Amino acid sequence: MTPEEFRRHGHATVDWVADYLASLEERPVQASVAPGDVRRQLPEHPPEQPEPFEEVLADLDRIVPGITSWQSPGWFAYFPANVSGPSILGELVSAGLGVQGMLWSTSPAATELETHVLDWLAELLGLPATFRSDSSGGGVIQDSASSAVLVALVAARERVSDSNRTGVTTTHTVYQSSQTHSSVEKAVRIAGIGSDNLRTVAVDERYAMDPAALDAAIAADQAAGHTPTMVVATVGTTSTTALDPLEDIAEVCARRGVWLHVDAAMAGVAAICPELRWIQRGVEGADSYATNPHKWLGVNFDCSAFWVADRAALVDALSVTPAYLRNPASESGQVWDYRDWQIPLGRRFRALKLWFVLRCYGAEALRERIREHVRLAAELAGWIDEHPDFELAAPVPLSLVTFRHVGGDEATAQVLEAVNASGRACITSTQLDGRLTLRVSIGSLRTERRHVVALWDLLRTAADDLAGRRAGASPAG
Repeated sequence: MTPEEFRRHGHATVDWVADYLASLEERPVQASVAPGDVRRQLPEHPPEQPEPFEEVLADLDRIVPGITSWQSPGWFAYFPANVSGPSILGELVSAGLGVQGMLWSTSPAATELETHVLDWLAELLGLPATFRSDSSGGGVIQDSASSAVLVALVAARERVSDSNRTGVTTTHTVYQSSQTHSSVEKAVRIAGIGSDNLRTVAVDERYAMDPAALDAAIAADQAAGHTPTMVVATVGTTSTTALDPLEDIAEVCARRGVWLHVDAAMAGVAAICPELRWIQRGVEGADSYATNPHKWLGVNFDCSAFWVADRAALVDALSVTPAYLRNPASESGQVWDYRDWQIPLGRRFRALKLWFVLRCYGAEALRERIREHVRLAAELAGWIDEHPDFELAAPVPLSLVTFRHVGGDEATAQVLEAVNASGRACITSTQLDGRLTLRVSIGSLRTERRHVVALWDLLRTAADDLAGRRAGASPAG
């Protein structure tokens, strides 16, 4: 493909993506195919000769029915995974440059822009000075919060043992709540600590970790000769957006000498709004912190921001330097090599898309979007709370609403099925206290109040159908 052919086909590809995004409201939210439908449309064998790019682009339309529309304004499932125009273009530039940013020397701009934009984001989130690059800490972009918790755990493990050299010979223990993300158990397995040494700490009535129960669990392990290694506190759990009390947890960790990692994967970016920074009160006591701009901030996957208060602990745990990766500038302490901050060696120029988003929108536009989603969630929660057939299952501090049908699990499941079968919206479920619970996550860049009203109409209609009643007017009139 010559540069001129690339230019022509690139314009056509951007047009295709723009048309797709413009048509999202007319498309069903969930993929409308059966297992195997997509593959049955594809040739059995790869082509021996080149095919015209126009045919490749046209065939995209054949697979789109197998796409679940995460960018739809009717997407209320799981979590937001937004893409935006600036982010897509930033990703395009990154792909075009083809940078392999494993060392500072392999592309100085890739490293220095990433360091700079992570300092910007730390400032916007109100994170402590210990996470800034001009301190003993610093930030890096991981592919996901799952990788962030894994590298934090390896650093925490090495701070209390010599496992990289000797293997895991100590009984390390790690602490989470019953609401913590499953990535913690995966990290414990990968790090050689083992699921049997993962402690699940009790939660309170708001599904937040109980600091007293955490303290007791650590004390019991210390008395048994174990090595408490890391506590994972969550700012915004997956099931309910529960907020663990960081101040009290940090006090326990400091007194007991245990690494504190804060997983703020989805909710953390809300702290760009000064009035919402209370959600992470006490974060200055954390050893590491992660949040995902690729969820609620409009940066496309993958872009997970991860900070440590002591970068030396992370680098010492992860650095392996054969002769062919020697970098004199890094060895002299003048620069960082981000290969030492992550599991893989190679790394893309991810910082470009975050830089594009922050510059093209500006902080205030990002704040207003988050504020609107929080407001819409509160409004929906109010409608649910007033409806005789529904009940809220947990507090609604941000943009996730959890609720049930009062008729029990079977009725709740029927409501879920009816909403998703409509094609106009998609929601998901979880289990709370052994009961099926519906989740509505409001966070799509394209979701407006009218889409939340339409979802509420679907929910009420499903409830009315269960009760044999005819649905009435929506709260919006």
